[in-house]
Amino acid sequence: MTTSFEPIIDKNCKILILGTMPSVMSLEKQQYYGNKRNQFWKIIYGLFNKEVEEDYENRKTFLLNQHIAIWDVLKSCDREGSSDSKIINPVSNDFETFFNQYPGIKTVFFNGSKAEELFIKLVIGKMCFKEGLLFYRLPSTSPANAIRFKDKLEQWKVILSYLDSLIIASKHL
Repeated sequence: MTTSFEPIIDKNCKILILGTMPSVMSLEKQQYYGNKRNQFWKIIYGLFNKEVEEDYENRKTFLLNQHIAIWDVLKSCDREGSSDSKIINPVSNDFETFFNQYPGIKTVFFNGSKAEELFIKLVIGKMCFKEGLLFYRLPSTSPANAIRFKDKLEQWKVILSYLDSLIIASKHL
């Protein structure tokens, strides 16, 4: 059985990016998106025109400073290797508690279609979501997704407009 990590989040986060389950390499390193070929960190830093930092603690701090939280849809599953297509016996994380604990989260972005698919299958319908929570699927940052980096980055830029509007709205409350 494979078990995911705790979320990277604080009370100031406005958006949540959900993956499916950490890869074998990420689990070995005990780091979200620990596979150097995964473009997650390059995309996140690229959104803000910054160079990717190598230190994982600095990466986590950078995320939080941008009001971005990350987590995975799955708490656990059985899986041979790292491929999402090999996931069996999936168990979702406790999103009802999560969203109650972090009411500042207004938008959820799925890192790929499998994260969205599992969320819909395992979470939607089993809980009541707060009014106004938005969901948006982005192209996967996985090396298995053959979309060119600049095209992925362009699609991920939607995060910036959500962040800007959410941060402005929170300052007027």
